[in-house]
Amino acid sequence: MTGATGFVGAETLNQALAGGHHVTAITRRAQPPRAHLKWVPGSLEDRAALNTLVRDADVVIHIAGVVNAPDRDGFELGNARGTMAVIDAMRQRGVRRLIHVSSLAAREPGLSDYGWSKELAERHVKASGLDWTIVRPPAIYGPGDREMLELFRMARRGVMLMPPEGRLSVIEVGDLARLFLALTMEREMRSLTHVYEVDDGTPNGWDHQDFGQAIGRAVGRSVRTFATPNWLLGMGARVDRMFRGKGAKLTPDRVSYFCHPDWVVKKRKQPPKRLWVPLVPTEEGLKATADAYRAKGWL
Repeated sequence: MTGATGFVGAETLNQALAGGHHVTAITRRAQPPRAHLKWVPGSLEDRAALNTLVRDADVVIHIAGVVNAPDRDGFELGNARGTMAVIDAMRQRGVRRLIHVSSLAAREPGLSDYGWSKELAERHVKASGLDWTIVRPPAIYGPGDREMLELFRMARRGVMLMPPEGRLSVIEVGDLARLFLALTMEREMRSLTHVYEVDDGTPNGWDHQDFGQAIGRAVGRSVRTFATPNWLLGMGARVDRMFRGKGAKLTPDRVSYFCHPDWVVKKRKQPPKRLWVPLVPTEEGLKATADAYRAKGWL
């Protein structure tokens, strides 16, 4: 597994270990030992580490990626070249099964460098000759997530600045991790060479304003939501970069895809229900996320 120390990867790792799986995971920093888990020191740029990572593997879940980078080269390095390095290591070791975690942003590669790099990574996977399945999550939320934390903090203040008019899909991190593990255990392998788009099961997704109201209910506040025009979000991105530098959450690249009106998953691309269905109602999941943020002192 790659990306096991991140938000999505950590949940996937916990579920895998709880299910009795033996996991090998790569890490840049020393990690505490756990039963049935082998940590491999290294990164996606480390060929020897990747070779060790995939040795004797039945399946590789490639979650690691870059969601924020200063330029297109940074996104390409973390998402496209990193994926190619994993593919090369699998080929060398004769490992066939790859579950590749992409993003719904790959559907519109012309909108952002992030989406472009994720779509390029998908092309590498499709050309790999491996037994691959690609999963495109939409916005992911859940305890431990810092990307959506800013929305919860705005809701706590009672005012939420949302993107312009449009709709989005979301998914809770535990539900997403369950799908990855279901794919690893699939016996008939009908998911081979499929690209799946997954969500919380809400028909036609969420209106931006309605989703903002749902977060308000999760934090126990009545909130006023405002559709923020593109130009104002762009100005906010420049200010965020000025004050937080590389730690900025709102970047010009993100503004480009935040303002796209349709980030709703396509029904025809959803996984078959025999394989997986979401179990976490979003209102309950958002409330659990807000409670977890408070417990950690983040909210």
